[in-house]
Formats: sequence, structure tokens, C-alpha cells
Amino acid sequence: MRCLLALVCGLLWRDCGMLLRRRLYPGPLLLLLGVALCLFYQTLNVALNRLQVHQQPSPRVHGSRLSDEVDLEESQRFISALEAVRAQVQQVSDRGAQLQRVLVLTGRHVITDTEVQLYMRVLQQMGYDVQLSRYAETSSLLRPKQGMTGVSLLLCLSSSETSCLRRVPFSQLQSHQRVNLLPQMIKAFSDAGGGLCHMFTHRALTGSKIPMRLYSCAFSQDQGSTGATSLTKPIASPQAVVNIYILVTSFDPLIVFMHDIIVLSANGERGQPNRLKNLRPEVLSYPASYQDMIGHMKRIIGDVLQAAASTYEKDQTIKRCLLCYQLLTFTLLFNTSLTPIIIQVDTDWTFSALNDKTFDQKITKDLMLEDMLHFLLKSPTLLSSVTNAVKKEGDSYTRTLGVGLSEDHQLLLLQFYQQMKLPGPFQLLYPNTTLCPSSVHPHTVDDFFVKTACYYNRSLRTVKELSLASTGHSHHFLSKENAMCVDPQLRQLYTDPPLSMTPPFDPRVKEYRVEVPFDTVMVRIRPEPLSLNCRVHLDEHHGPSMANLPIGLGQSRISILVTDGGESEVVMAIYTLHVFRESRPSLPMFGDHVMCSFTQECSLLVQPDRPCGLEPFNKSQSPPQPCSSGDKPGRWVVPCLSCLDNRTCDWREIVWQPDNCYYPLINRLQLQNCMADRKLLFIGDSTNRGMMYFLMERVNTSLENWEKAHDTLIYSNLNGGQTLISYSYYPQFWLEANQRPTFTDSLEKLLDRSRPLLNSRQTVLVVGGVQWLNSNHLRAIREALNRKGLSNILVVVKSLGMGFHLLVDGVRSLKLREIQDLSIENQNLISTAKKYGFEVIDTFSITMGRYKEFLQGRCACHFHEVEKCVPSKTSFDSKTNASGTRSARAGPNTAVTWGHGSKSLSYKVKGPVNQVYSEILLSRLCPDTNT
Repeated sequence: MRCLLALVCGLLWRDCGMLLRRRLYPGPLLLLLGVALCLFYQTLNVALNRLQVHQQPSPRVHGSRLSDEVDLEESQRFISALEAVRAQVQQVSDRGAQLQRVLVLTGRHVITDTEVQLYMRVLQQMGYDVQLSRYAETSSLLRPKQGMTGVSLLLCLSSSETSCLRRVPFSQLQSHQRVNLLPQMIKAFSDAGGGLCHMFTHRALTGSKIPMRLYSCAFSQDQGSTGATSLTKPIASPQAVVNIYILVTSFDPLIVFMHDIIVLSANGERGQPNRLKNLRPEVLSYPASYQDMIGHMKRIIGDVLQAAASTYEKDQTIKRCLLCYQLLTFTLLFNTSLTPIIIQVDTDWTFSALNDKTFDQKITKDLMLEDMLHFLLKSPTLLSSVTNAVKKEGDSYTRTLGVGLSEDHQLLLLQFYQQMKLPGPFQLLYPNTTLCPSSVHPHTVDDFFVKTACYYNRSLRTVKELSLASTGHSHHFLSKENAMCVDPQLRQLYTDPPLSMTPPFDPRVKEYRVEVPFDTVMVRIRPEPLSLNCRVHLDEHHGPSMANLPIGLGQSRISILVTDGGESEVVMAIYTLHVFRESRPSLPMFGDHVMCSFTQECSLLVQPDRPCGLEPFNKSQSPPQPCSSGDKPGRWVVPCLSCLDNRTCDWREIVWQPDNCYYPLINRLQLQNCMADRKLLFIGDSTNRGMMYFLMERVNTSLENWEKAHDTLIYSNLNGGQTLISYSYYPQFWLEANQRPTFTDSLEKLLDRSRPLLNSRQTVLVVGGVQWLNSNHLRAIREALNRKGLSNILVVVKSLGMGFHLLVDGVRSLKLREIQDLSIENQNLISTAKKYGFEVIDTFSITMGRYKEFLQGRCACHFHEVEKCVPSKTSFDSKTNASGTRSARAGPNTAVTWGHGSKSLSYKVKGPVNQVYSEILLSRLCPDTNT
């Protein structure tokens, strides 16, 4: 033994001296390393002498204690030598540090994918130059026979692995270059056919008793019938399934880490993320202690990985990559036996057991990938500097130290030493340190790694667990109680569909612009805070942390509030998304075209007995006549190049065409004359209010006063003082059910507030809304008007309308069957209104075919919006503006007067669908007007 130690020390002095004297740090580093290693040799000598002297006369217990003390002293000397080398190399590395390049092959991932954004953000923060490409074949940095030109790290995301394995020249990689693939591991756990693991086709494993199903593998997206896809279903009790997430940092020697986060599926429920330390044997029906369970899991996974490594370690087709690594997911099935079974191995971190609708898959994976990047690249320039120096030394440094420790193994040992020092969520799985021998003397390559691992496993276990508890993961199972929100920023913004934000998401940036196509009518959004002690809310102070939000046409805004998490929920930061949804794409008509029509879209079949989509429109040959009612059946008509493709239509020219009649368009002068000495009373919700504001704008040429009124308003000076309009909001859904005014009370209050009223068609009552109106309301109207002596006034019923058809959080959502029932109810409503002698505007038929063209609002039922036209040049207070007109904000029952000639704000009512049925309303109010 002494001779061997002397030989090791002598060879180490000679070979390290040659390298360090020539390339790295000729003076202090040589002396320091030599002294440290010789002290290590002397310590081993002393240890052997002490053990020989005390072996016979001392009791076994005393000998064991002495051996442990000597081993600890030896390990400390050994670790001190490694630290000295690391410190000196770091100094050399810092002096020659250069910006390193990372190439990310995204495959089918789009740039807006949060995983792509994560790699870009974290790597740029670590000082890397990040470049993106779709596949290896499309990158100029991966040329045949030239290796990875100027690339330090190559990341092949899912769907690009095959391209990487085919194009990346692993045999030409330099020692400091890193790829996130280990070809041997990929091959071992690939699908050899029908889900059979490729490693089981090797002779060495024939008849072996590995606790793993033969059909447990599937490569990339080609999942076998017994693969991960089948595991997305809940596992019936008493069985439980656990996903363990593995990081293999070296193939030879085999070095494996496991992440602290797991995914547990038990009791027939969908998988949930959890921490390994929180795993309980009784949940897994494991009949032993927690320590036995964790040790058993590690041994099983370690045995499988050892088998895979031994099977392909002599494969000469692909030279191993020194710093390459591989992510693996091991799925273990637990039952009442002591031995869990590996039922699935994936060559990536997969999270299919988690709920994708809540973004748990993406959030968990992104957090773990960020942990992995920091774990592997904590000192990004260290290994590149050393490996470059080693390469320049040639064969003189590749001679072993008498124990087969090559230059590559020495570099791996430095990396392993660095990783064992790092606090965080990774723990060593292999080499197994569960049964560290009392004294390990390095004889083989693995012994050096075992000795380093045992030292940190014994000396720093408590420190690492404390550090792990302080690392931030935004999961409820990792949250800390009674802690403060000290960093009120978002880690990431998860959306479905993915939104392309300008600028790209950055936690420090608070304002973003987003454009979405016409067909994007809703987005699911979940902001994830950087600190788990902060809370997030959408749109409102106490809004949800995740929600489905409708996206109306044109401009809309989504606010994200970050609060301190306390009882008062103090807002500490606000992020804003300004979303613009495009109109339906139009193809201008320059040549021949045909007229096409439709009543409903095939994507929402409201009336199953009627056709859907575009069909040729045959115009009636008889001269059209003015429509005699506002509920005439009709259809939308649009010019197209072909009725078979709605992308060939000019949607800017779309019109509503009633069957065999038309609605006269009333010009402004005719409308003003028609409205003279009339009073119009509106009762209903915001869709009814949209028609009212359109009428006010048409009468007065502009809308000078506008308010999202949820109470009673009176506009007393329209049309030069000749027209009065009053409005009452119903139903007041925000009040408790027992506090809401009844429809009859609201109607009678509106009638009383609008007096004096003539019992003639000079008085008009317009009633209606989205979907609350029914036949009982119509009967209440007739009874109230009879009691008030107003039985001869004109009553116009706005029928039901489309809305609430999206699965939006915070509002009710209708299923297809309910929407179809709504169509039937609308026809019944029209029939009842006519029986009472009321005029009807059928807004349901008009909105049915254009249900996607809603504007802002959670209900997806608003087909109008009011926008500002002219900036105000006059200041206002809550009562009176500069010209003496009262503001609509003055109170719940406010008389509002138009100020002619004032410089007040001017508004315009927008919305082509609202314009159609509002113009029909005007034509029915003025049926005798000649056009």
C-alpha cells in the first residue's frame, strides 16, 4: 500500500507539474498542488500506521471511531487539494473569460413558447450569447465535417433530438463543448419496436432480473401503447405512480442526480407536483420506512442506469461527449410489495400526469429546467479554460496516475466537486453513498468520485437541506408561511394560446403589446410570481390568479396585479397587456365575384335544422318592399370569389339582407323630424344601452355625453331640446338577490321619472337585453302600462342576443344545447310580443351568424363600444362643465343636458353588428318616412 501511495504521489507530482508549469500557473499552483497531494499521501501513511498499531490491542468500537476520524481527516485533505486546484484554475479562467455562444434548436417550438423564453432569459443572464435555429440542418453553426463551430452549449429541444443525433458530430466535439444529449442513453431507452426497450435486445441483459418492464420505452414523440400516454389516466387505488426526474451528467463514469420535485399520482386522482422529502410510504402502500423507500428507489434506478451504461459503454460508433448530459423521467409503480416497478422511461423530463389546463406542466418543467441550468453552468468559464489547456498538453497529460484517472476523468472530477458543493434541489443518486465504507482509498476511477460524494453526503447534508428550503419555487407545496413579498415581479406569463408579446417577456418590463388573429376569441392566462410569497390577480384587486378571458375585436387590456400576499393585499406592481384582435381577414374585390350568404357558422350550430356556412345567394327578382316589422327573417350577404372558401370574401362589404324586403335607411334630417316632440324610454342592460347611444349620436350628429350607466339617467335636451331620452339599467345583477329591484318596480320608476308622458306613439318604450327577457316581463309591461294609463304608447322589444357562449371565468357559460334552446326561446318571445301588439327587433338572428365579432366585455355579448373622438379642451368637475351642462356622473337619477357649441368630449359608437339592428330600430320608429 505504501509503495502504491508513493507511486501515485510521484506520478501526480510529475504529470500535474508538467501541465501547470507549461500552461496554467507555473509557480504557486504547482507548489500548492504538490504540497496538498503530498500531505494527502502523508496522511494516508499515518492512517495506516495508526490502524496497524491499534488494531490488535484496541476494542472494535475504538478502532471504528479512530478509523472514522482518520477517514474524515483524509477526506478533508483530499477536498482541500481539489479546492486549491479549482481556485487557481478559476483565476486563470477569469483572466481569459470570453463570451460563450449557445445554440438552441427549437424544433416545433415557437419562439413564444415559455421553454424557449426560459432558456434565452436564463442563459443571457449568465452571460451567454444565445442563438436560435429550428433544426440542426438549418443552422450555419453546425456544418458537416466542421463540428460545432464556436458553440459552447447545444440545446436540442423536444422534436429536434433526431435532427441533433443525425447532424451533430459527437466524435469531433471539443472537451469543453456540451450537448443536452447522451447518445448511448438515448439508444438504451429508445423503442426497439412496439415499446420494447432497446437495451433489452442486448445479449448482456438476456435473462437479467431488472425491476423494469420490458415494454417501458418509447423514443421522443413515438410513444408506444404501453408508454407515457397510458399513464396520463389516474391510477386506481391502492396503486400509486411516481415520476422521478433524473439528470445524468456523465456516462463513463456513471454520475446521476435526481431532482427534489416529483409528480405523484395516487388514490385515483390526477398527478400533483410534490417534493421528495414529503413523500410518505403509506401513500405509496410501501411497507417500510421512508429511508428504506428512498434508498430502494435510488438503487432500482441506479441498477437500470448501470445496466444501460454497461451495455453500450463499448459502443465505438459514437464517441462520448465529455460534458454532455441527459434528462430522463423514470415512472415507478408502487403497490403493496417492497419492490416498485419501473413502468416507463422517457428520454426527457415529461409531465403528462399533470393538468395542462392549469399550466402545471409548463410551470413545473420551466422551474426545474432553470434549476438544471444553474446546477450545470454555475461556473461557465471554468471547464472550458481547463480543457483548452489540457488539449494543448497533448499525450504528456493523458497518462494515468497509476489508477486509470485520465485527463477527462480529472476534468469530470473537478465538475463533480463543483456540483456537490452547490446547494439546491439536486441530490446524488449514483454513485450510491448510502453505505459509504469507513475508509475509501482511491484505487479506481469511481473511488475518487465516491470519496468526494461521501464527504459531502456526510459533512454538508444539513447545510444543503437548509439551502434547499430557501430556494424559491412557485408551487403551493413549497410556499413559506408568514413570509413577505420582497420581489414583486412575475417569473413568467403563461397563456394558451401562446401570445407573442412585444417586447419579449422580461420580469422587469411592465407594459406589453399583443396582436392576435380574428379567430382567437379567448385566452387562458396564468401569471406566475417570481417570489412564492407574492400573489397575483387578473384585472381586479381580488380577481383570480388564473382565468379564461374573452378577447373582443379591436383594443382590449388585461391588467395583472402583484400584491404582497397579506390580508390587505397591497398592490406592489401592475403588468399590463394591450391586446389588439384583428378583424376578419378580407380579400378586396377587384374582378368578378359572386354573392354568398349565411345565417350561422358551422363552428357554432345554433339551429341544427338550417344550413351553416357560405352558400350562393339568389337575389329575388321581384321589386323589394319596405319591411313591415323588425323581425323579418334574413341572412348575411357578402361578395366572394368562391362560396366554398370564406378567405376569398371581402368582409368589409357584408350586409344584412331580410328576405324579400328591406329596411329604409333614415337620414339625419328625417330622423330629427321624426324624433321631434317624442320621449324615448329605454330599460335593459348594456346591449340595450348601446342601441340608445347609437340613436342619440344619429339624432345629434355626435355623442357628447356617454357613461356606462348602471342606474337611471335622463337626457333632456336632445335634438335641439325637442327629444327626451331616459334610461334605466335592469337587471342589477351585482346586488344580492333579495335586494335587487323587481322589473315592475324599475319600469314604474322609469315611467314616473320621465313624466309627463303622452298616451300615444309619441312615447316609446324600448325594452330588452342579452338573455334575461322572457314572456313574464312582457306581461308585466302590459299590466304596468294599463295601470299608468299608457296602453297606447309604442313598445319595442329587443329580443335575445348571442353571448355567454365562451367558457369564461367569472361569468356563466352556456353549452351548445343551451344555446340551441335559447334560439327556441327567442322565437317564443317574439310570438308573445306580437300577441301584445309590441314591435320586435330580432337581434338574435342578426348576432347568431357573427357571434365571434363581439367587442370588449366578459360576456362576449357586446357588439358595440364607445370611443373618444375629440380630446377635451375644457376641465370638468363632478357636477357641471364649463358650458353649464351636467355630467352623467352626477348621480343615480341625473338629468343630463346637451351643451351646444361646447368644447366637451365627443364620442362615437362603433360596432357594425350593433349598427345593423340599431338602424332597424330607427326604421321601425319612423315607418312613414320616405327615402
